[in-house]
Amino acid sequence: MNVWPGEPYPLGATWDGNGVNFAVFSRHAEKVELCLFSGADGSEQTCLPLTERTDEIWHAYLPYIGPGQRYGYRVHGPYDPGAGHRFNPAKLLLDPYAKAIDRAFRVPDEAFGYKLGEQEADLTIDDRDSALLVAKGVVVDPTYDWEGDQLLRIPKHETIIYEVHVKGFTARHPDVPEELRGTYAGLASPPAIDYLRSLGVTAIELLPVHAFVTDQHLEKQGLTNYWGYNSIGFLAPEARYASRGTCGEQVREFKDMVKAFHRAGLEVILDVVYNHTAEGNHAGPTLCFRGIDNAAYYRLVQDDRRHYMDYTGTGNTLNMMEPRVLQLIMDSLRYWVLEMHVDGFRFDLASALARELHEVDRLGAFFDVIHQDPVVSQVKLIAEPWDIGEGGYQVGNFPIGWAEWNGKYRDTIRDYWRGTDRTLGEFASRLTGSSDLYEDDGRRPFASINFVTAHDGFTLRDLVSYNEKHNEANGEDNRDGESHNRSWNCGVEGPTDDPAVQALRARQSRNLLATLFLSQGIPMLLGGDEIGRTQGGNNNGYCQDNDISWYDWHSADGTLLEFTRRLIRFRRDHHVFRRRRWFQGRPIHGSETTDIAWFRPDAQPMSSADWASGFAKSLAVFLNGQGIPSPGPCGERIIDDSFYLLFNASHEPCAFRLPPREFGRRWVKILDTTEPFSEERQDGMAEGAEVTVEGRALQVLRLVE
Repeated sequence: MNVWPGEPYPLGATWDGNGVNFAVFSRHAEKVELCLFSGADGSEQTCLPLTERTDEIWHAYLPYIGPGQRYGYRVHGPYDPGAGHRFNPAKLLLDPYAKAIDRAFRVPDEAFGYKLGEQEADLTIDDRDSALLVAKGVVVDPTYDWEGDQLLRIPKHETIIYEVHVKGFTARHPDVPEELRGTYAGLASPPAIDYLRSLGVTAIELLPVHAFVTDQHLEKQGLTNYWGYNSIGFLAPEARYASRGTCGEQVREFKDMVKAFHRAGLEVILDVVYNHTAEGNHAGPTLCFRGIDNAAYYRLVQDDRRHYMDYTGTGNTLNMMEPRVLQLIMDSLRYWVLEMHVDGFRFDLASALARELHEVDRLGAFFDVIHQDPVVSQVKLIAEPWDIGEGGYQVGNFPIGWAEWNGKYRDTIRDYWRGTDRTLGEFASRLTGSSDLYEDDGRRPFASINFVTAHDGFTLRDLVSYNEKHNEANGEDNRDGESHNRSWNCGVEGPTDDPAVQALRARQSRNLLATLFLSQGIPMLLGGDEIGRTQGGNNNGYCQDNDISWYDWHSADGTLLEFTRRLIRFRRDHHVFRRRRWFQGRPIHGSETTDIAWFRPDAQPMSSADWASGFAKSLAVFLNGQGIPSPGPCGERIIDDSFYLLFNASHEPCAFRLPPREFGRRWVKILDTTEPFSEERQDGMAEGAEVTVEGRALQVLRLVE
């Protein structure tokens, strides 16, 4: 076979119409072989040494091969775990830049670089060949007709995120063709897209679609890595979700999905996992990075390079101090934007990416590189602002340009509605965008990604139905996941026929959803919460690729779905609930009244003593819709309705008096969470009138004059 020198860039396997350029980085390798696989099962193997090395990149050009070619690498060098080196040429390695992988990646015993079962086993090299048993990279054809498709660039303050799993959404959807269920094509099918459009969300946030690995210990229990937070290929769409084939077809299918979403006005945000890889700790398998250059790709313990720094709870942490690792991540991000047209990213355990040495540095190299990148800096960037390491909880500390999953919002809103004492002041702060977290450094309210539930934890239905987790199916004796849910005082654990308990749970669900969509910031809805999806109390369904996690469309709560649709439509109709700027607490242009005002139930303004009261659970807020600054460049103002929001988290009804005439003469009720379909009342209530809000309920009043 002809082998030409080729070029060191771009990294990966690049087809130019005549042949393929292969390039892979390894600083410490002594020899690198490119292995090509042919035959129907990919079992015929040809290995070619890469004799060209430029800037620590090994490369070659092979004419006359093209898309569909399976390949991998064998990398030679010292097997010396104590020095941080774990080279083993018996193990076929995945290209870190592979754009497609020919199958779902699983871990056979032969993929471990050491002899399993021996004492201090990882110190002894294993010479079994893994090539026939592991997944391989695939050369892809990058050409695609996007038909004019572009990123949607929906303004951040207009964004409503729907967090969803590619498979779980359609696995049991009766209107999606059976052969498409659980795939990219299924998620982009007309029934799925019609549903999402009717819901009213603007962005779909996909749980990880980078190629990932199911850990061996899960497979032995008959489980799988359902969520996908175990990445191995940062440029390859996961093969499990392909309906048409896995020799490059999954790339085209993913692009078709994105194009279909864009046509429907929906952005696509990817949940990405760059903080660690699927190779685990020193006892993990050798699949890719470990065998290519362990000492370069991973954070190793300084005085014990056999072991890994673990800020992620998965066994390893990628080495952000290594320029080639940063390059890989940035090349991956740019690829997904430029070639796959995704609109943004949510970074899993993003604090781990900021760690230089040991401390979390908000101005670390990773963020510097992001901010000066002309492509990545212009898309939506969302951080999960914590990891498990010391000082890893960094809510509010990410740089300008980043939004954050606001864990404090989630905790406060839950605590308020379960009736926890001393939450009133923080509840008010979270409702209005968390200015205490984001205003000082120049960020806007849309820096806060507000959520009450997410994939990691209870669903909304389970949150209000269970006081304890029920993760028995996970095979860890119910030890995994959050330890408890704190009492919601619903009286009964789990499913019940008691109508009073059912009504209270339904009301609490509406309270949480209404608060979410009435809050300043970007709301994120956990997929399925709008139809009452339950996981039977399992709050850690990461390994449950089955009915526990999949949507049960036949049991969908149509009443809750319609309530959620109305909430989203209401938010999108009124600018006052999605402001671009912070409330000032003073009169605004075009109005004699303040932009926001807080009241006790007796309509007296909240005082410092009222805010400090540890047991108050009832609060009213006036939102002035007059003269909201518009996003336009000319300084114009938006005129919206004004509203009076009444919150009562106590168990007993609360009588609220309407505010003085300066805030409005006449009000009508447009929302009451005691009623799933409360209609706007035609008979208005004058200033000073009394309004009763039932226990654990909220009302929204609209100013009519």
